[in-house]
Amino acid sequence: MKVSFYAHASFRLETPGMSIITDPYTPGVSGFAPIDEPADLVIMSSATDRFHSDPSHVRGQPTIVNALLDVPPDGITVRDALIRAFPTSESLTFDYGRDPDANAMYLVELGGVRVLHMGDVGNAIAQSVLESLSGQVDVLLALTGAHATIALEDLDKAIAVIAPRIIIPMHYWHPRGVLRIEPVESFLQRHPEGMVHHRDAASVIIDAGKLPEQPQIIVLAQAR
Repeated sequence: MKVSFYAHASFRLETPGMSIITDPYTPGVSGFAPIDEPADLVIMSSATDRFHSDPSHVRGQPTIVNALLDVPPDGITVRDALIRAFPTSESLTFDYGRDPDANAMYLVELGGVRVLHMGDVGNAIAQSVLESLSGQVDVLLALTGAHATIALEDLDKAIAVIAPRIIIPMHYWHPRGVLRIEPVESFLQRHPEGMVHHRDAASVIIDAGKLPEQPQIIVLAQAR
């Protein structure tokens, strides 16, 4: 599987047979450039957040899946991808000027690689959910900007239980973005230097048969 980082919480998951885009942002609102690439499938953690749910700049005619509403408890298969959803919510304590919206994390299995996207979860993840995910995640797309999303202390606890082999940070401060959230370094400094691998590219190839024995944090360059 090829994993490419567009911006914020939006990635491209791609195998020779299928391409998926996660949580597309609204370009004008977010500060990030349009994705402007085709995909077979777009998965959104909700349909109400302009930073996570605007597929209008994805080319082609992708199938759109709202993980919060369209995925039954046993999961759903779209072409080559198996999707499971874990309903949650935005932060219950952050002041949005409105009530927090419902949201969902989602686990995607494609090309033999299991990827958990954390959506826009703003609270500690329920222990029962963590235990159900333990040992079931190869790649964690992790919310590392804190503030309106999960606190870094709670993220550390989630990582310890889920035990992903690879962690790719997302949803952190970037000079092109408009959100005042933590830079990725706030998350990275909580972990040993030897665990962290910076890439000068926006993509990484992940082979299901060659996952690292020890967990790694891979920081991708942002493409948009």
